[in-house]
Amino acid sequence: MTIDGYEFITGSEGENGIMGDADGNLMHETVLTPECYRKDRINHWDRVSERKDNSKRIGAFYHNLIEHYYRSLVPAGQKIIEIGCSHGDLLAALRPSFGVGIDFSDNMIRRARNKYPQLHFIRADAHALPCNGIFDAIILSDLINDLWDVQTVLEKIKPMCHPGTRLVLNYYNNLWRLPLGVVGQLKLGAEMLEQNWFSPNDAKNLLQLADFEVIKRQPAILIPLNLRFISHFINRYLARIAPFSWFDMTNFIVARPQREKSMSLNTETPSVSVIVPARNEAGNIEKIIESVPRMGADTELIFVEGHSVDNTYDRIERAMAAFPSKKCRLFRQTGKGKGDAVRHGFERAEGDILMILDADMTVPPEDLARFFQALVDGKGEFVNGVRLVYPLEKQSMRFFNILGNKFFSLAFSWMLDQPIKDTLCGTKALTKSHYRLIAQNRAYFGEFDPFGDFDLLFGAARLNLKIVEMPVRYRARSYGNTNIDRWRHGLLLLKMVVFAAQRIKFI
Repeated sequence: MTIDGYEFITGSEGENGIMGDADGNLMHETVLTPECYRKDRINHWDRVSERKDNSKRIGAFYHNLIEHYYRSLVPAGQKIIEIGCSHGDLLAALRPSFGVGIDFSDNMIRRARNKYPQLHFIRADAHALPCNGIFDAIILSDLINDLWDVQTVLEKIKPMCHPGTRLVLNYYNNLWRLPLGVVGQLKLGAEMLEQNWFSPNDAKNLLQLADFEVIKRQPAILIPLNLRFISHFINRYLARIAPFSWFDMTNFIVARPQREKSMSLNTETPSVSVIVPARNEAGNIEKIIESVPRMGADTELIFVEGHSVDNTYDRIERAMAAFPSKKCRLFRQTGKGKGDAVRHGFERAEGDILMILDADMTVPPEDLARFFQALVDGKGEFVNGVRLVYPLEKQSMRFFNILGNKFFSLAFSWMLDQPIKDTLCGTKALTKSHYRLIAQNRAYFGEFDPFGDFDLLFGAARLNLKIVEMPVRYRARSYGNTNIDRWRHGLLLLKMVVFAAQRIKFI
C-alpha cells in the first residue's frame, strides 16, 4: 500500500519472515531457530500489550523517562520511523511531521492505531522491513536487546537513510542483567525473555559493520522507579557523572550513515560564503581578499563591519574596488558583538557552505580550503578550527587565554559527549541548511553569546551533527589589538557553560 508517497509492502506472515510447512503451520525444531524465536516473542509481546496501558505498572516511570530523553535527541517536525513501536507512545511524543511505527505484535499495532490515528502503524518484522521510504530519524528503543540478528536489521535500515538521517537507539546496560533477572523471577515487573546483552563497544561494532558511524553515546537512568524528587535529582545529575554513569540502566546512541561524500564535487559542486566580521581591522583587509582561496562552484566574501573607530569600512570599499574579480559584499553591523556580526552575514549569504574567518588573520585564509574539503568529503557536518595542536606562534595567545581554552575544551567535551579541543577558534564551517536548523532552535539556549562560537557549537550538538576538528597554525596579529576582554568575557562564557549544561547534559 501507499501512504503519503511511501510504499509499504504487506503480506502474509510467511512473507514477513516466518517459515511454515505446506499448510501454513509453524515448524518447531529441537534447536532454537529464528522462526521459533520470533514466535515466542510475538506471543510474549501480545501478552505484555494487555498490561501496557496501565499507568501504575512498574515500568511506566522508566518509559516516561525514555520519552523525555528521546525528545532531547530528536527534534520535532521530522519524518520519523520507529521500529519496535509498541503502542506508539514514544513515536507520538516526538511529534513527527510524518510518523510510521513498525511492530510484529498484532495486539501492539491494533492499540497503537486506536490511540494515534494521525500516525501510521504497520505490522511487520524488523528483519523484513516493508518500507522503501526515506526518513530523517529512525528510532530503535529497547529493541536491539530483543533481536535475533541485529546486524541484518541495521543493514535493512540503511536504505531508509539520507545523508542527514540520524539513527537513535537505546539498549540495556550489561550490569543490569542480574537485577532485571531477579525482578522478573519475583514477578515484580520487568517481564522479559532472554536478552542480547551488549557492551558499548559491541553496539558500536555492530553499527560499524552495518556502515553507521556513532556520533555520541549517553548513559542514562540510574533509578528507573518513581521516588519523587530523589529519582529526579539522581537521574538528572548523578546519572550523568562518572562513576555513577557506569551503572546507568540504559545507553543511548546517536549514529549517522557512513558515506564517502556528503556532496559530490563532480556532480553538484557547492558554492561557498566566507563571513568576515571586521572591527578595527583596516590593516588586514587587502591581504584577506588576496588570500581567501576559490572554493567550489563560487566563493563570495561577506564583510560585516562592526562600528570600527579606524577606517575599516572605507578600506573594505577600496579593496573591493581594487579586486573586481573577487566576489565581495559589505554590510554595516546593526547590533554588537562578533556573534551578531556572524549571524548578520549568515542571513545574507548565498553560498551552500558557510564559513567564518576572523579578520585578524591569526588563522591563514588558505586553510579554509581544508574546511571545505572536510565538508564535501563527508568527514563531518560541522568543522571546528583547533589552534591547540600545532605550536603557537610567539605572542599569538597569552598564557591565561591558553588556560581558559583548555578549561572550556574539557568542559565542552564532557558536556557534548564529543571531543572538543578548542571552543573559541573563530574559524568554523557548516552547510547553510544546517545553519538554518541551528537558527530555528536558537531559543533553546538563548542569544547571549557575544562571539557566536558557543551558539554554533551548542546548536550543532543539539542537532547531533558530526563535529570534526581541523588543526590550524595560529599566528600572532600583525595589525591592531584583540577585541576580547579575557576576564570579563571569560566570566560570561563560564555562565554560558553552566546554563547550557542544564539544557544538554542535565536534562
